[in-house]
Amino acid sequence: MDLAKIREAAERVASSEGVEIVDVEWKVGRQRLLRVYIDKPQGITHGDCQRVSEQLGVLLDVEDLVPGPRYVLEISSPGLDRKLKKPAEFERFAGRKARISLAEPVENASFYEGRLAGVVDGKVRLELDGRTVLLPLDRICKASLVVEW
Repeated sequence: MDLAKIREAAERVASSEGVEIVDVEWKVGRQRLLRVYIDKPQGITHGDCQRVSEQLGVLLDVEDLVPGPRYVLEISSPGLDRKLKKPAEFERFAGRKARISLAEPVENASFYEGRLAGVVDGKVRLELDGRTVLLPLDRICKASLVVEW
């Protein structure tokens, strides 16, 4: 399975529909599942998911990018607690609360929860109780938004 080629195909469809590809996942369990997360600044609608699904499904079949038996293609929004991977996402969601896990500790901690304050020189700025901590992007192994009610 070449996820890079699948992502390229998804990017072509996304650009024509005015959405961005957030992530592409391949899961094999009871069924073979290809999940593609899409987003846009004003949020994703069911119609966006349907249009991307229809176009991408045809493209995947025509280019034979998912070899083997039957699979399920699922197009979804990344959700309120979306994962953060790209530097631009840490910028885009400045002001929002996030959870960040690090591969190597910063200031003797490997887990942080605070407000995103952008990216500076390859480091995510995170506001914690009146102080700012800088977390190197290359040390972040997992990051996601926190749903606030």
